[in-house]
Amino acid sequence: MLAIVGVGAAFAAAVVLLSWRRPELGIQDGRLRPCGERPNCVCSHAAAGDSAIAPLSLDGDAKTEFRRLKNIVSRMPGARLIEDGPDYLRFEFSTPIMHYVDDVEFLLDADSGIIHVRSASRVGYSDMGANRQRVEAIRERFEQPTGQGG
Repeated sequence: MLAIVGVGAAFAAAVVLLSWRRPELGIQDGRLRPCGERPNCVCSHAAAGDSAIAPLSLDGDAKTEFRRLKNIVSRMPGARLIEDGPDYLRFEFSTPIMHYVDDVEFLLDADSGIIHVRSASRVGYSDMGANRQRVEAIRERFEQPTGQGG
């Protein structure tokens, strides 16, 4: 019985430690990095498939809208701003109980009038749609008229 508890504790510790390790993120060849094979990531640079999600649409000055997005996401529960560039933002979202970390990135494409987004879990195989739901919640807040969402 003690061995089973020990194995379970070791597994839980390994999962928590892996969630703290940051995967390769950021911009690669002018785009957010693609999602891997696991169904725990969405990215607006994905052309099709389960990982594809629409980018955020800009309505107004690109730099102003990007700052507004930063303010909206910064106020979300569990969000922590990690990188803050003129065209790139990276947040870490931590779950309240197990402290799993998800990475959420935004890349401003002012010429196209959009903000690309990528949201991915660091651990686990499937996220049961959590990253897609997070991006859609961000989209909903961002698309509210100025003054209501940010």
